[in-house]
Amino acid sequence: MKVITSLGALILGASLAGAAIAQTAATDATTPPPAQAGAGAAAATSGNATATTTGTGTGAVDPAQAGAGAAAATSGNAQAAAPAAQDGKDAATGNGGTVSDKPVDLAKGATTLPNGMDITPDYEENGRWFNADGIPTFKIAEDGTVDFATFNGYRRYTSNCMVCHGPDGEGSTYAPALKNSVLRLDYYQFQQIVASGKKQVNTAQNQVMPAFGTNKNVWCYVDDIWAYLVARGTDELPRGRPAKKGPKSEAFTAQEDSCMSM
Repeated sequence: MKVITSLGALILGASLAGAAIAQTAATDATTPPPAQAGAGAAAATSGNATATTTGTGTGAVDPAQAGAGAAAATSGNAQAAAPAAQDGKDAATGNGGTVSDKPVDLAKGATTLPNGMDITPDYEENGRWFNADGIPTFKIAEDGTVDFATFNGYRRYTSNCMVCHGPDGEGSTYAPALKNSVLRLDYYQFQQIVASGKKQVNTAQNQVMPAFGTNKNVWCYVDDIWAYLVARGTDELPRGRPAKKGPKSEAFTAQEDSCMSM
């Protein structure tokens, strides 16, 4: 199976982040996001499957038209297809792109999230667990041992995201509770927002998130952060530092070193 190189990952992440800056300067908030020209790039940089847009505006592009096929071909994981946005509205909420961060009441033992994702771990690749569709997920043993990638997601979230989004993904007075948002937000939309940033300023809200597509301390671990937040949102992982973590595999270390050295 082909694995995307870290150099390609950072170049694609940088191009997506750069596109966000250029488009913000040239267009207003009603213009479709930069990922219309590079949605596939966001997914490709993580080493997984296809991508979709956030679905904002009437010009939202179908994932296949936005480079999703290229992402799947580059990463070698072509199983997944993200839920499509319809009529310019967010696929998770249908309210024009604003994803709720209210708590989600999941039935005990439920494995399917409101965003349609099955959280059941199916296979491991490069030290990370994925579901059958090639989307990153977590794996927690009966004794509470958390897979290393999810543990690393906790570390990276705490170092880079907590200052705005609050400890343990719980949110703050000015940034949403990501542990709840990710249960509704599509994985590829999450990638796009992390890479390109997000700006929603109106009479009801004032949210501005910078782009992290060129920040290796975030982008090299975006799948780990996602898996951690999903584990938190489903209450499978309690607040605080996970007490037990699995070993860090050689494959994980190799990919990490490659990405961080670029």
